[in-house]
Amino acid sequence: MSSSRDGRSRDPRRPGSSPRPARGPAPREGRSRPRAGEGRGAARATPPPRRPRSGPPPERGGGGRPPRPPQRRPLKRGNPRRRLNVAGILMVVVLMVFAGRLVHIQVIKADHYAAKAEEVRLTTVDIPTTRGAITDASGNPLAMSVETRTVFVDPVTVLDDERDKVIDELTQRFDLERADVAAKVGDESSRYKEIAQDVAPEKWKKLKEVGLTGVGALPDYKRVYPEETGAADVLGFTGADGHGLEGLEAVLDDTLAGEPGKQQVEVGSSGVRIPMADGLTQEPVPGKDVRLTLDRDIQWHASQALNERAEELDAVGGSAIVMRPTGEILAMADFPTYDRSEFSEAPAKARLNGAVSEAFEPGSTNKVITLAGALEEGLTTPDSVYTVPYSMQIHDRTFKDDHFHETQRLTLNGILAQSSNVGTIKVGQQLGKQRLYDYLRKFGFGEPTGLDLPGENAGILADPDDWWGTQLPTISFGQGLSVNAAQMASVYATIANDGVRVEPSIVAGTVSEEGGLDPSAAPPRERVVSSQTAQELSRMLEAVTGEHGTAQAARIPGYRVAGKTGTANRVDPETGTYNGGYTAMFVGFAPADDPELVVQVVLHNPKGEYYGGQAAAPVFTDIMSFALKSEKVQPSGTEPPNIRLFGNG
Repeated sequence: MSSSRDGRSRDPRRPGSSPRPARGPAPREGRSRPRAGEGRGAARATPPPRRPRSGPPPERGGGGRPPRPPQRRPLKRGNPRRRLNVAGILMVVVLMVFAGRLVHIQVIKADHYAAKAEEVRLTTVDIPTTRGAITDASGNPLAMSVETRTVFVDPVTVLDDERDKVIDELTQRFDLERADVAAKVGDESSRYKEIAQDVAPEKWKKLKEVGLTGVGALPDYKRVYPEETGAADVLGFTGADGHGLEGLEAVLDDTLAGEPGKQQVEVGSSGVRIPMADGLTQEPVPGKDVRLTLDRDIQWHASQALNERAEELDAVGGSAIVMRPTGEILAMADFPTYDRSEFSEAPAKARLNGAVSEAFEPGSTNKVITLAGALEEGLTTPDSVYTVPYSMQIHDRTFKDDHFHETQRLTLNGILAQSSNVGTIKVGQQLGKQRLYDYLRKFGFGEPTGLDLPGENAGILADPDDWWGTQLPTISFGQGLSVNAAQMASVYATIANDGVRVEPSIVAGTVSEEGGLDPSAAPPRERVVSSQTAQELSRMLEAVTGEHGTAQAARIPGYRVAGKTGTANRVDPETGTYNGGYTAMFVGFAPADDPELVVQVVLHNPKGEYYGGQAAAPVFTDIMSFALKSEKVQPSGTEPPNIRLFGNG
């Protein structure tokens, strides 16, 4: 291998190894360009120079040029049209997906998503409605609703330069603590801060005229009971939500409450409710007014008379009922009672309507049923004579009259007028337990009165098959069974109504939109005894208030009065024995010759005077006298009949 003059190797296997001529490059050794006209085969005949195998590089002369770096292969660019096509296809696919989703939301499921959006944005609130009034028989309100306002503040909208004025106005007008009001006005975590409830519309109007920004009011209604009617235990009361909780307010709640309206409001992001102009979805329906059979004046007087006597005798409880013979209740008073404005502080017992919730043994007032059954069955007559000793032995018990007397010859009239236990036992033995039970049931014992008042106690009347030993004699004169005051008043109303029992009632009906009365359904009626029996009983009961009767304190000048005293032992609920004191009663009707009114008075465990003729009869006289005048009942035009009480010999 030869060397060039500059010392570089002329190895034909290394590119650039041949000497470079002065003008242009010389063709490489062993390789020539094809000439014009030569075929491709000649070009292929000369192979390219081979690269040297691995090994140490050849030595370089110290004065030669550095070797040329290896040439890189040029980058081959792809076709740009292909990339654009792929990107276009992807964009079309994405757009089709979005378009399909939009079609699904806006067309196929449009109603569904619109409703969902509305649920988030809109809400429905109640619009308060007026609760119906409760009135007496003449339309005088006993309970009514008045429109009020609930005043509130929106702390966010209160102007800074008015803040102190807002606080001062609210504090002074509603007699509040300034610090409390200031705390509410300054609390911007809520858009609604309640300031005062039950604000009179006139009072709110005056505050509104001041023009305070951020102070508003919502309409509401408050239940009020005009004056003091003495009917708290009958009417009951409503809760904070306006619905009845006790008494007739609870029983008649569906009728009185009405239907609140519905208003759609839009809720902003801050929680503020924005009423919509067309958002009223349901008009509020006012509750219906309910008219009772009660008479406001008689109710008030009965309550006063009962309370005074009960407090005078330190009684633990009592009731007074005024009723027409046809069952309509004009008054139902109870002792003790409570103030409805502070009902939450009154014990539960004081809120009960004792006229129906308190069951007691009827004592001698029950004797009229025993005699009614015997008369109706034709077993005796008013003038039938009985031998009546002071006491009599039956099985292991000795029964006595309430005061000692020699053996007497008493007519049936005399047995009732003298209230003889022994004489009544003899009549009960004639009647027998099954027939006595049947008449007790016919007169309304052992079942609810039909008044549908809360807490009613229907009393106890055992089945005659379960009577044992001495139960026939004890039940015949009023022991061994229990009743409530309304049940016993109904017994005497039946006699006063010519022997026809009409279920007691207290709701006359509802008032229509035109102001007329839509009467309640007529109560059930049943003839219990004949007209003749009822008239005979009336005359016998009139003798009770006569010269030889036990209730001369029940007489009323100018009126013939029929009635019956009752004194019963009270059962101690803890021991089940007769050591709980006494229950004093009087029940009767007037005028006896043409009955208009029935009055029942009950005093539980009075102290000092506990006989019915002494404790209860004076209250009867007071209430009956007032009621007769209030109802403008004419005095009796006839004299009482001469009734034979004692037999001959």
